[in-house]
Amino acid sequence: MDHPQHVIALDGATLRRFDGEADLPEFFAVIEESLEHLRPWMPWVGEHSRAKTAEFLAGRAELWANGRDFTYAIVLDGAIVGACGLFRREDTPDEVREIGYWLHPAATGRGLATRTARALADEAFRLPGVEAVEIVHDPANRASGAVPARLGFTEHLRRPAEALAPAETGEELVWRLTKERASAQ
Repeated sequence: MDHPQHVIALDGATLRRFDGEADLPEFFAVIEESLEHLRPWMPWVGEHSRAKTAEFLAGRAELWANGRDFTYAIVLDGAIVGACGLFRREDTPDEVREIGYWLHPAATGRGLATRTARALADEAFRLPGVEAVEIVHDPANRASGAVPARLGFTEHLRRPAEALAPAETGEELVWRLTKERASAQ
């Protein structure tokens, strides 16, 4: 398998590949409702607009097709409540993928981000040649950091990073889970 599943069923939720323009109204509304929750940590919030959201969604199909970025809508009770992705950064080895996620504030505190990250890690390890997955966040974002800690990731490294969002400290914490460790859990 060189691409993950298009739809991933979780306990009580679903991750599904974005459907481009069809998802625009709902996804844009979810972002709008989440702006204050996301602003401290997500640099893209500063440039948020309907046009930027449309541009983001329009690019998903090509990135999926070329195997670089697999982005999903997080769906709970039939409604989009966030987004997540499995992707490869330019500056990481081919055998490493990164997981990212965010949720509408009303969807937090239910273990949804943890279930999402677990499912994406499982999908990553089914891809040929993937030996590790990482979750990267600012160390001050404790909620985001709780997810990899619960899933058996280990702190891999801390590195300087440009602080682009208001609460960022100028450092990134990189958590890593190897395929070998994941299979032993």
